[in-house]
Order: sequence, then structure tokens, then C-alpha cells
Amino acid sequence: MNKTTSALDQLRDKLLQEPEMILQDRDLMKVLVTANDQANGQNVIDLRSIAMERLEERFDRLEDTHQSVIAAAYENLSGTKQIQRAVLALLEPLDFTEFLRSLGGEVADILKVDAIKLCLESPASDLSAQKHLIDEYGDSLGFYRPGAIEEYLTEGRNMSSRAVTLRQIARASDTLYGEKAAWIRSEALMRLDLGAGNLPGLLALGSEDPHQFHPNQGSDLLAFLGAVFERAMRRWLG
Repeated sequence: MNKTTSALDQLRDKLLQEPEMILQDRDLMKVLVTANDQANGQNVIDLRSIAMERLEERFDRLEDTHQSVIAAAYENLSGTKQIQRAVLALLEPLDFTEFLRSLGGEVADILKVDAIKLCLESPASDLSAQKHLIDEYGDSLGFYRPGAIEEYLTEGRNMSSRAVTLRQIARASDTLYGEKAAWIRSEALMRLDLGAGNLPGLLALGSEDPHQFHPNQGSDLLAFLGAVFERAMRRWLG
């Protein structure tokens, strides 16, 4: 009994010397407030306990917001590094064939997409004449009639297209993605200005994940990727 009393006295002295041990423990403070409410009875309103409950709720909301901000910052940092790696991969090839073949290989792996397609408009009346170029450069390259890119971006509506379009799709274009169209559920489309004397182009990223690209996402990093790709293409076309 004396040992128990002595231990309690020591604990009491410790808490009197360092009261922050209780104040910093949310669970302990909550138990003390509850015990105080029970001691007061149901007919007594303790404004301090009500204020504490509200402060606790605000603290929980603040903590959730803090975690969301950290998660968003981490995701943005991860996305930045991903785009940087993709840009370096695009700048590495020394010839145009290697440049285009890297799209469906290394660049697609870095960006974690299931399909990449470079779309170019051609004034040729018979687009099948470009087939030998597709055979040479791989299925990441496609040729389309003039105006087809703008029509695809706007889905035929009377509106101006954006530099970057992010959307979820129920059925992807067979003309664009070929055999992979059956699985593509979201896409990022970057309109390309290939310089004076050249028809516009399009860089399309397709994903089987319907949530990888959607309209509510930020598009700054993809706009940067598109701008780098634009300049690389102007160099090759020049």
C-alpha cells in the first residue's frame, strides 16, 4: 500500500512539474473533460468542454487538409520528375527513326501509358501513300487528312481546341489507337504547332486506366512536354 501511495505521489509530483504531459495528450485530455462533465451532472452546461470539442473538430479538419496538401505536393513532385525523364528520353535519339520508335517504347514506359501516337496531317489525296513511312517509323506514327486533328480534339463541335485536352472516353478511336482502342479509357491530347509551312500535329497519350487523365487535372506539365516535343519535331522536319 505504501509503495502504491509513493508511486502515485511521484506521478503527481511529475505531472505538477510538467503539466504539458497531459495537455499534449489528446486522448487523456478527452477523458478528463468527459469525467468533468459526468461530475457536473446533466443539468450543468460546461462551455469549456463544448469549446474543446469544437477545437478538436477544427484540429481534425486541419490535419486532414495538411495531409491532402502533402499528398498533392508529393504527387506534383513525382509528376515533375516523370516529365523530366520523358523529356531527356526524347532529346537522346540522334536520328528521326530512333526518335519516333522511342515514343512507343521508353517514353511510354516512363509516362506509364499504354499507347502513344504522333498524328500528322498530310495534304496527300491518298493517305495510304504514307504507309511506307509508318512501316519505317513504327505504329506510333499516323497520317490523317487536313482538319482531322482539330475535329478530333473538339469532337466535331463548333469551338476552339485547347493546347492540352484531358478526357475520359467510353470508346477510343480505332483510327488513332488501332488494336489498342478496345482498352483505352482515358487520353491526354497535346496539339502541336510544327512551324510555318507545316500542318498541325497531335501527340496522343492513351491509358487503360479511366482515371489517369480527366478534365479536372492540371495540365501544366503536359503542356511543357508538348512544347518540348513541338520543338524537337520542328528540328527534325527542318
